[in-house]
Amino acid sequence: MNDELTVLAEAGAAAVVTAMATDLWQETRNTVVGLFRRSGRGRRAALATQLDANAALVRDAEDPDQVRRTLFAYWALELAALLRDDPAGRDAVARLAAAVGSGREPSFRQTITARDSATVFAVQHGTQNAHGPDRPDGTPPAA
Repeated sequence: MNDELTVLAEAGAAAVVTAMATDLWQETRNTVVGLFRRSGRGRRAALATQLDANAALVRDAEDPDQVRRTLFAYWALELAALLRDDPAGRDAVARLAAAVGSGREPSFRQTITARDSATVFAVQHGTQNAHGPDRPDGTPPAA
């Protein structure tokens, strides 16, 4: 494999381990599993399980960055093998590295439905504080 593909595999691996245990993880995980779409269902399932186990290690670690450094080599090898077998995957790996490297947040969709004259107060990625009027007897509402 040439140096360009090796560097690309390492950039992809850095993106994968950087995203572990962050808000970018689920989108990154799904992208990585999709990269191996030609590898067969069993291989994709094994990779998904490996990704989940690795993310759990990072999440639960006392020193998550040390775990990421350790996992980097494994994912660099996996992505290098992928690129060696399927050089057409280079664009997808480059997009993965660019997306995670940019720190862009994944998009989220929130659907809220109020029925039967109900009122919904909702917030996404923030804090919502609602304060109502005191009770007729002058005491504040129960928490």
